[in-house]
Amino acid sequence: MATPASLEYAEDFVPEDEILQEARRRGIEVGATPLLPGCGAALCFLATVAGARSVVEVGTGCGVSGLWLLRGMRPDGTLTSVDVEPEHQRMARQTFAEAGYSGSRIRLIGGRALDVLPRLADGGYDMVFCDAAKQEYLDYLDESVRLLRPGGIVAFANALWRDQVADPTRRDPDTVAVRELGRMVREDERLRPLMLPLGDGLLVAVKLPD
Repeated sequence: MATPASLEYAEDFVPEDEILQEARRRGIEVGATPLLPGCGAALCFLATVAGARSVVEVGTGCGVSGLWLLRGMRPDGTLTSVDVEPEHQRMARQTFAEAGYSGSRIRLIGGRALDVLPRLADGGYDMVFCDAAKQEYLDYLDESVRLLRPGGIVAFANALWRDQVADPTRRDPDTVAVRELGRMVREDERLRPLMLPLGDGLLVAVKLPD
């Protein structure tokens, strides 16, 4: 079993550059707390392994996770990112531009994810990353499986939710929703799941061929 020191070492194994650090600072400042560097590095790795050309992100924040994803995607790839907060997306666009990503590489859509996702194409995406309203995670899962091609990857942030998911006595709505998400992903025969104990937990799954 890894010690806290080892987990901290793993979290910072792939360091953030100044652009990511500044985006993180902006996110914390406006209350859009970004995922930790270890989770970001995992997203970058997964996008690379998937050869991702088309990725959906639910929860733009200030661009930290989106930038990690873009850096793992193919050079001709497009990130579609959905968020209800226009100011967060404005700051995310600034982050992407500072890192050299603009134009056709970025598609930012304002609005509720559950209004936007149904308008996206079935089987048209290589990866979906969700980091938004925890009580909507099960709905995001349904949409993600529909959106992904066979072999595509879905990932959920905060899958351990402040160390509360593993404690069955914790019954607040967010914890229950995230716990139920884990159960649903684990039992879904269309998916091959994995829980990564990075940051606040990253639940990932591959969509299996039909």
